[in-house]
Amino acid sequence: MIDQDITPEVPELLLRAQDVKVHFPIRRGVLKRVAGYVRAVDGITLDVRSGETLSVVGESGCGKTTLGQALVRVLEPTAGRIEYARRGEQWKDIAHLSETELRPYRSDIRMIFQDPFASLNPRRRVIDIIGESLRNFGVTDEREVESRVADLLRKVGLRPEYMARYPYAFSGGERQRIGIARALAVHPRLVVADECVSALDVSIQAQTLNLMQDLQEEFALTYVFISHDLSVVEYISDRVAVMYAGRIVELSDTEPLFAQPRHPYTAALLAAVPRPDPRRARTRQQMRLKGEVADPANRPTGCSFHPRCPFAVDRCRTEDPQLRAVGASMVACHFAESLDLKGVNADAA
Repeated sequence: MIDQDITPEVPELLLRAQDVKVHFPIRRGVLKRVAGYVRAVDGITLDVRSGETLSVVGESGCGKTTLGQALVRVLEPTAGRIEYARRGEQWKDIAHLSETELRPYRSDIRMIFQDPFASLNPRRRVIDIIGESLRNFGVTDEREVESRVADLLRKVGLRPEYMARYPYAFSGGERQRIGIARALAVHPRLVVADECVSALDVSIQAQTLNLMQDLQEEFALTYVFISHDLSVVEYISDRVAVMYAGRIVELSDTEPLFAQPRHPYTAALLAAVPRPDPRRARTRQQMRLKGEVADPANRPTGCSFHPRCPFAVDRCRTEDPQLRAVGASMVACHFAESLDLKGVNADAA
């Protein structure tokens, strides 16, 4: 593939995904012939702005983790472009670069994984887990490695002497802090955080989220925050992208999305957010989703959400809605302008 330099249209953009697809082949029979594809991500176009926290939300199986892994190139997209510019360099499509070509970008784009214990090598000490990134990107003086690891541990609220310990000696919250320190070791610009607080107790979640916000301000970080917990998303996000069956169905700033969603799926997700208000019980009942999540290997015709949507009509079953501007939001729904959907703070009628 021939690389082509790309001029960003908006100066504040840090990364742009254009029609990104990640399809996994389904192989059957003795010869393992391809019988179909799981379309985990199926045509995502998304801009990430410098300094923001962009959350990606949706039910399990919607493709949000696969999208995050594609953005950091843990997975190579089946199709599409991922445009990124390193400091002082021109923009380039990194979607299909080789591992050798990707190496300079690995320090700029990092990932915090969902399970901190599974992502930390149990046979290695903390100094080796965090220091590995430093050594890989040119820090050869072991005294400097030790000094920088100690400083990173202080930044994430851990004691420097912990660097001699192994992962099993830490709690879940402490292990996640080690994962954050590892991600920040080489001064990245973009961090993809995949369900990084979902396995933590509520009090530890709050501490970790506050830590991430403090580090974002100190290091001028940009986050892509992947989560299914809308309470957490509301707290930390500047913008929210809602995914269903491998596609974005709504993209909006956080406040207007939570106040007045435009897509029925977004409204259903918001109705499921626990609120200490018994008057909301009837609204939740009205927006309760029926049926199963769309199968990414056998997506329904037309709108993927129509089998579960209470507002679906014949047009929804035959015509696939495209993501388009509706007010300040981007929505993939034929009737986004006419639907009167309730946000999380709406009183039950």
